[in-house]
Order: sequence, then C-alpha cells, then structure tokens
Amino acid sequence: MSFRPKTKEELKVFDFDATLPFMALQFLVLMVVLNAVFYKPLTKMLDERDEYIRTTQLSAQERLAKAQKLAQDYEQKLGETRKQSQAVIAVAQADAQKTASAKVAEAQKEAQVAREKAGQEIEQQKQEAMRSLEQEVDVLSRQILEKLLGTALVK
Repeated sequence: MSFRPKTKEELKVFDFDATLPFMALQFLVLMVVLNAVFYKPLTKMLDERDEYIRTTQLSAQERLAKAQKLAQDYEQKLGETRKQSQAVIAVAQADAQKTASAKVAEAQKEAQVAREKAGQEIEQQKQEAMRSLEQEVDVLSRQILEKLLGTALVK
C-alpha cells in the first residue's frame, strides 16, 4: 500500500455536470408518481376514515344523549305511575276499610236482631211451658183431690 496523493477529481464528492439535474428531475418525477399512486389514495383513505370516525362518534354521542333522555323520561313516568298506583291502592284500602266496617256493623245489627228474636222466642216458649205446666198442675191437683176426697166433692 502506497500512499499517494489524491487528485482533484478523486476528491470531488459530487459531479456537477448533467447528473445532478438529472437526479433532481428523477427525484421530482418519483415524488409526482408516488404522490399520484400512493400518497393521494392513502391520504384520501385516511381522510375518509377520519370522516367516518367523526360521523360515527357524533352519531354515537347523539344516540347516547337520546338514550339518556329516554331513560330519564321513562324513570320520570315510572315515578309518576308509582305515585298513581300508590294513590289508587290507598283509595282501594280506604274503600275496603269502609266496606268492612259497614259489613261488621250490619252483621252486629243482624246478630242483635237475632238475639232479640231468640230471646223473644225463648220467652214465648217459657210462657207456653208455664201455661202448659199450670194446666198439668191443675189436672194433677184435681186428680189428687178426686182420689183423696172423691169425685163428688171436687167440682
């Protein structure tokens, strides 16, 4: 290996003759081709995807807001319905209580009437029994007197 000094031609990094503009032209053509073939469709697809995501997100937010509003409306209606049903139940219970009280009072009156009627029947039967017993006592008393005194004296 010998050390020899380099010439000016060997020390040049770029050759500024026709190759540099040709390479610049090649680079520009490559950029135009890549832009037309690859970058424009890719950016178009990315823009479409971005638009799709944006519209889908907005649609989802609108649906979520609508669903929340519906849920809130249903909760409100459910609360109102519960209040109404509780009011209906309270009215029904009050009516049932009134009806039960009326039936109990009626049953008590009927029982009182039945007791009084039974008492009257018992009193009537007691009086009939007493009359019957008095008649039998009279008959037995006459028979005893007739046997003791004779039939001629007892009339």
